[in-house]
Amino acid sequence: EVQLVESGGGLVQPGGSLTLTCAASGFTFSIYAMGWVRQAPGKGLEWVSTINSGGGSTYYAEAVKGRFTISRDNANDPLYLQLNSLKADETAMYYCAKLVSGNLQERGQGTQVTVSS
Repeated sequence: EVQLVESGGGLVQPGGSLTLTCAASGFTFSIYAMGWVRQAPGKGLEWVSTINSGGGSTYYAEAVKGRFTISRDNANDPLYLQLNSLKADETAMYYCAKLVSGNLQERGQGTQVTVSS
């Protein structure tokens, strides 16, 4: 059974930083592309970032380029997302995602990020 468990969310002031972690199990993590999506209140799912299986190729949504960094540790299975210079409109539930052929196949339960002063 695929399990994706996110952690690291919380309340942060505008301009602050957080590191999200996704613990993956139940599949061979190192052979799948992974990513992060988010859903703000009242809005649809939005792709934030993806990373290929080897970690050498990444994608970022235009809105987060230069501020967020995705990474993975194929030896120990976690996926990370470093969030810097957070903005109030980035308040959302952030989900770890397992990709197949570029599409979201599975996602976790999410971790809440709230950006507010």
